[in-house]
Amino acid sequence: MDVVFPEPLRRAIRALSALPGLGEKSATRLVLYLLSHPERAEELAVALTDLPRIKLCRECGNFTEEDLCRFCRDPSRDPTVICVVEDPASLSVIESAGVFRGRYHVLHGLLSPRDGLGPEELRLPELLMRIRKNGVREILLGLSPTAAGEATAAYLVELLREFPVRVTRLACGLALGMEVRYADPLTLKRALLCRETVKSST
Repeated sequence: MDVVFPEPLRRAIRALSALPGLGEKSATRLVLYLLSHPERAEELAVALTDLPRIKLCRECGNFTEEDLCRFCRDPSRDPTVICVVEDPASLSVIESAGVFRGRYHVLHGLLSPRDGLGPEELRLPELLMRIRKNGVREILLGLSPTAAGEATAAYLVELLREFPVRVTRLACGLALGMEVRYADPLTLKRALLCRETVKSST
């Protein structure tokens, strides 16, 4: 870090470079940009000041400013159908499709022994409590088809076996426009398992 920079500037660079994916050079570029655009710096400062007001929804674990997030407060959403997701970012993507009208449950992680994430680190007791309390009839596993996502899905299927709930998952397969010869084995496997009946258009 250039020692000619004033201490407040160096402090800002150190703070930004500590964030994931940002090195010292990237942090320096960002700080210099903010210095040349003070209105953006002020806007960012206000936004960061508001962050401590964000907490986890006591029902589903989504980010919220209130005790319950807007999905858990919405009486038009079906509380007996729960989509289990890894994190709030996944929830946001699924919600943006505008199709799912149930509730959500955020695990805040996936099973990954290498990273020290076992069942105890996920919000599984809260999920089981919701199933018992709300008479849940379907659990939709909205998890990514990665190694960690598949391991978590398999664990949940076994965990939920004792409950009278239907366990479903997002259909996975070939993306539209993707050539079969370029698909990886896991994608092809999911596509074959989730194959659909082709109906005549006549």
